[in-house]
Amino acid sequence: MAVENAPHTSAAELTYRPATPADLPACAAIWRTSINDYTARLNQPEIPEELGPILRLYSHLQSTDPERFVVAVREDERGEERIVAFVSAVRRDALWFLSMLFVLPGEQAAGIGSALLRQVMPADRDVALSTCTDSLQPISNGLYASLGIPPRMPLFRLVGREERRDVLPPLPAGVRAIRMDEVAAGAVDRLGGAALDDELASLDRETAGFEHLEDHGFVRREGRTGFLYLGPNGDAVGYGYTSESGRVGPIAVRDADLLAPVVAHLVTAVSPRGAFGVWLPGAAGEAVTALLRAGFRFDGFPCLICWDRPVADYSRYVPISPGLL
Repeated sequence: MAVENAPHTSAAELTYRPATPADLPACAAIWRTSINDYTARLNQPEIPEELGPILRLYSHLQSTDPERFVVAVREDERGEERIVAFVSAVRRDALWFLSMLFVLPGEQAAGIGSALLRQVMPADRDVALSTCTDSLQPISNGLYASLGIPPRMPLFRLVGREERRDVLPPLPAGVRAIRMDEVAAGAVDRLGGAALDDELASLDRETAGFEHLEDHGFVRREGRTGFLYLGPNGDAVGYGYTSESGRVGPIAVRDADLLAPVVAHLVTAVSPRGAFGVWLPGAAGEAVTALLRAGFRFDGFPCLICWDRPVADYSRYVPISPGLL
C-alpha cells in the first residue's frame, strides 16, 4: 500500500479510535514510510515492501491489547477515513510497554504523537513505564524522556553466522538443552505442558519482572523453536528461542553467567536460511563479545531501552525485539 505525505493537521482536528484488524495494513505502511523517511537522509537502505512479519506482530499486539492500539484518522469531505498515525502499547503484569508510535512525515510536529500517547498511557501510576526507541530519533527520545522514560541502555542488533564455532562458549557441564515441544509432550520427567508454562512464567518473573505467556505463544506461531535448559538436578535454569528464519529470542537465564553459552547454543542449534539476527542488550556484554568473535557483526545503529524504573535484569533477559519485550 502506497502512503503519501499530507499537509500538517492539528492534533485536535483528528479522530482517535481503537484500531481494527482491517486498519493494520495502513499502520504497517505508515511504519515503513516513517522509518524510510529519516533513514534515507542517512544513506541507510530502505525497509522493503514485504510487510508480512510486522503485520503479524501488529495482529498479535492488537489481539492482546486492543484498547491500547489506537489510530489517528482524518475524514475527507466525503466522510472517508484516512489513517495518519498510530500507537500500540501492551500491559504485562505491572509493566506498560510502548511498542509502536508512528506519524506520517507530513503530519509530524503537530502534536499528534503526544495526543496518541495520552490515549494509551496507564491511569495506574504504580505500573512501570518502558519503551525501546531508535537512537537516530532525538525528538522521540526527548519526548519519552520528558515523560520520565529516559534512555537507559543500548540494544544492539548483531547479524551473521558462526564462522568460528570453536570460540563460542559451551553450555556448562551438567546443563542440557531440551526442546520445548518435547517437554510439552511429556518426554521429560516431572515436566509437561502445564509445567512448561509454569517454568516459563517463573523464569520471566525472576528475570524480566513480568509474565508474558501470550508472547511465548506468538513466537512459537512465528516458527521459533524453544529450548528449556535444565541444570544438573533437573531444575529449569533458563529458556531461549531460535529459528530457521534467523530470529532469536526471547531468552531468560537464572544465572547471568549462563547467558552467553545459551546464546551460543541458540545460534548453533538450527541452520538459518540466511543469517541470524539477534537483539542483545548492552548488559549482555559477554554474549555480544562471543558473537563478534564468532563472526557476527553489528548491524545498523543501536536502539535504546527506556524505562522510568527498573523492571528487567538485562544481564539475564533478552527481549523478543525492540517492539515487544
